[in-house]
Amino acid sequence: MASILIIDDESNLVRSLTFALEDEGHVVHGAGTAAAGLSAAAQLQPELILLDLKLPDMSGLDVLEALKAQQAAAQVIMISAHGDTRSAVKAVKLGAADYITKPFDLDDLSMTIRATLERRQMVEELAFHRGETLRESGLLGASPAMRELVTTIDRVAASNAMRILVLGESGTGKALVARAIHSASPRAAGPFIEINCASLPEQLIEAELFGAEKGAYTGAHQRRVGLVALADKGTLFLDEIGELPLPLQAKLLHFLENGQYRPIGSGRTQSSDVRVVAATNRDLAAAASEGSFREDLYFRLNVIQLNIPPLRERGADVLALIEHFSRAFAREERSRPIILSEEAKQALLAYRWPGNVRELKNLIERFTILYPGGTIDAAALPRELVDGEQEQLAKPAPQPHPGTPNIEDALASTERELMLNALREAGGHKGQAAEHLGISRHAFKRRLQRLGIAQPAGAIADDAS
Repeated sequence: MASILIIDDESNLVRSLTFALEDEGHVVHGAGTAAAGLSAAAQLQPELILLDLKLPDMSGLDVLEALKAQQAAAQVIMISAHGDTRSAVKAVKLGAADYITKPFDLDDLSMTIRATLERRQMVEELAFHRGETLRESGLLGASPAMRELVTTIDRVAASNAMRILVLGESGTGKALVARAIHSASPRAAGPFIEINCASLPEQLIEAELFGAEKGAYTGAHQRRVGLVALADKGTLFLDEIGELPLPLQAKLLHFLENGQYRPIGSGRTQSSDVRVVAATNRDLAAAASEGSFREDLYFRLNVIQLNIPPLRERGADVLALIEHFSRAFAREERSRPIILSEEAKQALLAYRWPGNVRELKNLIERFTILYPGGTIDAAALPRELVDGEQEQLAKPAPQPHPGTPNIEDALASTERELMLNALREAGGHKGQAAEHLGISRHAFKRRLQRLGIAQPAGAIADDAS
């Protein structure tokens, strides 16, 4: 299933192709001129475009170049007249994915479309495994701040700098930056090990980091290999470094200074060759002055400092992220990407995003679940986003007040209500409830778990549900 745009001045052909492709599950739009096609491509952001070489107001080759100029992500299949294969081949050289010659068989066209979409998916999967989509997950954007950040990441990754401090507000993508540094570095073939310093009890963090011998403490029933050892020849990412207990800060400082450490209960010193990337949303300089963070550790970590800009300072990057997340979640939910009206886009551009990219990502995920393939207008946006738009613009960095609902809470409440209503209407049968909402059973169960909805009394919980 894909979103397809047909740009062809033969209305009968467009109509017949629309019927045929919609029968195959695609979402199809038609345009009779180059101008209408370019406008539709910009607005709809289709995954695939069928483009005629001969149009009344512009040649198909010029349209193809215009699509590339506006950075359209769609795959383009050229439609050429019989005997005009030379122009079609030229189109392929200019970036078209394939071409088909009139008159053509619908089965041949379907096979060409299927092959083109499969190649597109394969390229995306390969890019993911190479780490390229890592940046697109949250570091996508053409704003000056993001261009500067990506350039700095590449420069730092290729350097010999072993201690890097990443600063940014919550939700800006500090973990993504750490992974991007690792992926672009000579250490990319080595391990990337991550630990959240705020996620473990104080008595376990040392064992998690540096390891422990069997019997070293109560509950140590076997020898534990620390993350420092596992990260040898790779990258160790210390997230929420500002939450590391003071006693452990001294031991971490010792390791950073000479690369040596001693597992709990061991009398033998070990060493590990590790690049350390630390991240926090706290003001470590202020914490060091106050005594809640070791000043010498702060200076040791702060050899290279990267500052991630908050989403409110990234301008139109918001729209690029919306497009990326809407496509990603549509693939995950096996639905069509959502489309935002111009009014909704302007509202989202004006919003200050206190939760940054994470908040935006959650918003698009919920829209995809609640309105698969739908058009989101300003009326569908959470009330507090629209009503507070102008007020937020006047504030430098608004913080939610206790008891005041935010976007995520409002959407979660709406989603919860829809899920429970669907379960009630389905008599507790989760499979039927999922079908009623237009999502898969697996996705429905994941939503139940994420929203903390316990199994309702009498709900059917067999494997088929």
